[in-house]
Amino acid sequence: MEFEGSSSYIATPDLMMAVNAAIKLQRPLLIKGEPGTGKTMLAEEVAAALNLPLLQWHIKSTTKAQQGLYEYDAVSRLRDSQLGDDKVRDIANYIKPGVLWQAFEATSQNVILIDEIDKADIEFPNDLLRELDRMEFYVYETQKTVRARQRPLVFITSNNEKELPDAFLRRCFFHYIRFPDKETMKKIVDVHFPNIKQNLLREALEVFFNLRTVPGLKKKPSTSELIDWLKLLVAEDIPPEALHSADRKVSVPPFHGALLKNEQDIHLFERLVFMAAQGR
Repeated sequence: MEFEGSSSYIATPDLMMAVNAAIKLQRPLLIKGEPGTGKTMLAEEVAAALNLPLLQWHIKSTTKAQQGLYEYDAVSRLRDSQLGDDKVRDIANYIKPGVLWQAFEATSQNVILIDEIDKADIEFPNDLLRELDRMEFYVYETQKTVRARQRPLVFITSNNEKELPDAFLRRCFFHYIRFPDKETMKKIVDVHFPNIKQNLLREALEVFFNLRTVPGLKKKPSTSELIDWLKLLVAEDIPPEALHSADRKVSVPPFHGALLKNEQDIHLFERLVFMAAQGR
């Protein structure tokens, strides 16, 4: 079982190596990288390429590790007991399996995505150490141990908003997705826009990568934002020459709101354009 990329996801050789190393080691693959570099999509593409079911657990600031195992609905049980419902006799009726429970009890191997783990409380990764390591957990309400029938492939993404505990990191295979260079980015764009005019793409990539080098940007435009911007340029049939000034100095590109996502960065870029115009 090896991942070799797909027609809809451009994976670099080192990324494919990381995925296959995690599969061989039977370790979770921890993926870091800038937002918009395809971390979440990687798990989806690996599942599709290997023909495995995908279970997704998108983490929020309020998410607790226990929710990935199961949740006990004590409120519903109390209400049913007041109504005289017979099902209150079996506490299992009020236990809702989480993503990990569903994956462990599946009859075939599957892929688990734990997305943006760094959004949760700092104790969240530590609370999952035993479960991800031993692939089992104990249900106290029913006094039952749930063990994985098949060890799932676990993908964990992080935007590096918080440092993850060393004990958790030791149990993972780590890979950082570097931001694509121009050649790789061109391949990514070709997947989304196979018929795009090459002169438009060339000018757009020039603007995009120049924008990413502007010092002081709070948020650099990402791959997903480039795709959105190109979609607008193609839909509106914007000519390549409209993406730069006549003397090829700094200028505000059309639909720049698809690339710059806060007022601080827009004001900064507008000041650079003004300074460039003053220097002509």
